[in-house]
Amino acid sequence: MTAAMHPAALRAARAWISVPAPAVNRFDTAKDSGAHVALVDLEDSVALAKKHHARTIAERFFDGHETSQALLGVRMNAPVLLDGIKDLATIAAWGSKPDIVLIPKVESPRDLDIVAGALDTSDYRPHLFALIETPRAIEQIREITRAARICGVVFGTADYATALGCGMSWEPMLHARSAVANSAAAAGLVAIDSPYFQMDDLDGLRVEAERAKALGFHGKGAIHTRQLPVITEVFSPSEQEIADARAIIDAGRDSGSSITSVGGQMVGRPFFTRAQNLLQQADGQREGQPS
Repeated sequence: MTAAMHPAALRAARAWISVPAPAVNRFDTAKDSGAHVALVDLEDSVALAKKHHARTIAERFFDGHETSQALLGVRMNAPVLLDGIKDLATIAAWGSKPDIVLIPKVESPRDLDIVAGALDTSDYRPHLFALIETPRAIEQIREITRAARICGVVFGTADYATALGCGMSWEPMLHARSAVANSAAAAGLVAIDSPYFQMDDLDGLRVEAERAKALGFHGKGAIHTRQLPVITEVFSPSEQEIADARAIIDAGRDSGSSITSVGGQMVGRPFFTRAQNLLQQADGQREGQPS
């Protein structure tokens, strides 16, 4: 898998889940969970004393890589840390490579350059996603999203809220979420929202996912497999949305792409473009992604 993958394929990957590297018995569960992206985690879920052991067994996550319906990836440690440097050396030596490398604590394009410099070869270029989870990252989000090798961004509420000394509810996180979604859209990147940490509150998950989608996010992380169906549903166009998009496109064709009305609503070129994008999104999600 290389960075030549069409952006639509990455946008179809709307439900993400991760598993700690030491939890080998949960590897297959994560990969077969229905998630569109499954990550093996070397960072926060691994105690410092177990980092070396985690690196030695994480490659097993990519066994059977060719038959997996999900894109498979790894969340490494921050590349400016010794553990991150060790992660890069280990990943570079793996026979089975991750599709995606999620880079935590990104605060500058240089963080992505370090990872690309360590992993890119003539035969392999992983999809690099920047985890945006610090105030400095929000301050530098425009530069980060214009890094040469970036493919997408993931927003992390837990570390960001800790840095601000605030809660993780919607209102305190709204400014940062908006900044991430806007910069990602300006750069043509995939944007994935932070997990919802109340694993048994599926109604709350749905509300937060719908709000994130309304801001422009393409998907959301999950902390448990039971959250995946809700995330997939919310970030997939509904049958009504598809029908409305087709009606708008038909109206645009009939009007020669000039201003017209559909169902009592005035529509013009921005509406035609959005409708076409929605249909392309629906088509992309039907092709080769678990749902």
